[in-house]
Amino acid sequence: MRGDGIKTAITPPEMAGARLLDVTRSLRRAGRVATGVDRVEIAYLEHFLTDEIPFFALARTALGYVLLDRDGAQTFRDKLAGDLPWGGPSMLSRLVMGRDRALVRAESDLRRLAVGRAIPANLGRMLQALLHDTFAYYNVGHSNLTDRMLKSVKSAGGGIHVLVHDVIPLEFPQFQRAGTVAPFRAKIDRVARLADRVIYNSHDTRQRSEAFMRLAGRVPDAIVAHLGVTIPQPDLQALPSSLPPSEPYFVTVGTIEPRKNHAFLLDLWAQMGTEAPLLLICGSRGWNNAAVFDRLDQLPRDGRVREVSGLSDPALAALVAGASGLLFPSLAEGFGLPAIEAMALKTRVLCNDLPVFREVTDDKAVYAPVSDGYLWTSTIKEWGSSPAGAWSGNTFKGSGWAEHFNTVLRSR
Repeated sequence: MRGDGIKTAITPPEMAGARLLDVTRSLRRAGRVATGVDRVEIAYLEHFLTDEIPFFALARTALGYVLLDRDGAQTFRDKLAGDLPWGGPSMLSRLVMGRDRALVRAESDLRRLAVGRAIPANLGRMLQALLHDTFAYYNVGHSNLTDRMLKSVKSAGGGIHVLVHDVIPLEFPQFQRAGTVAPFRAKIDRVARLADRVIYNSHDTRQRSEAFMRLAGRVPDAIVAHLGVTIPQPDLQALPSSLPPSEPYFVTVGTIEPRKNHAFLLDLWAQMGTEAPLLLICGSRGWNNAAVFDRLDQLPRDGRVREVSGLSDPALAALVAGASGLLFPSLAEGFGLPAIEAMALKTRVLCNDLPVFREVTDDKAVYAPVSDGYLWTSTIKEWGSSPAGAWSGNTFKGSGWAEHFNTVLRSR
């Protein structure tokens, strides 16, 4: 029976080549607006659910590990998408106090859906009992990459496949939350030592990541597979009544954190003064950015820069689709999903001149180093005077998820 206890309650099925997806990140992000990395983990979940290969999902909760079969994983996906409601907290969940209610409800549901549960020390035995020794473990969310997790997979005879999105915390430690750089370095070192294969979202990410893995003494086999782009249907009705603006506007999309370089855009808009077009800063506030937060707090309500947060994916897509351009002055990216999504919506993109942007946008964005404020300003003014959707040369298609999975699974 599902969720009956710590030990396995079903007879292990006969199978060959089962897939095991770690959904710990999706569990911990339940009830929040999905980030780019979140959407990658969900894309893997949805793809594996549609494939004929035997499939399981695994998550680490506050009370140990839970294993879901295909039916349980499908229900979890439907709850993440809002197609099914989350259940109430279980009695067991009340043993752990002071936790986010949405997470408590999600963990309770996973325990109810589980076909196997284990304390950390018994994880390897549970995996071996249920998946035998031919499974492939996929971790694509940068979460739960612990020594115990990876060694448990190894002890159960599984292969380890890890998607590395970037190594920005190691390249730009000054941009990170306090206390996060050393754990991230340890995580990359574990991947270097224990992964059977690393999946990279770009050639640029691979080059940067493998430089750090060499320092750890091993560079695993690897492939590069650009991420797919799934654009939600733009929904103007999902926007608040004040949006979209009636005048031409620009957007920048992403968490308001230092490497996204919102300060650069605020400086440009201050220099343009009353001649500046409207700028919508779309994203939640992040970390280590007190000076930018102070500037945002001081913006006049009807000024030329406005902060927008909490939009659904269809609402944000509608806003981006109607913009004169998406501005992306980020100082570092592993892939640059907002730029890809904007171009797929036929919206022009002006971005910092980073190698990864040239790689993933197929040289169809406009690249301007953030050291050249004049080029940024002149381009913004030019685009602001032409109607949205006037990008006649847009032939950008981008990669689809089918291409991504063809590369990843064909190479296994």
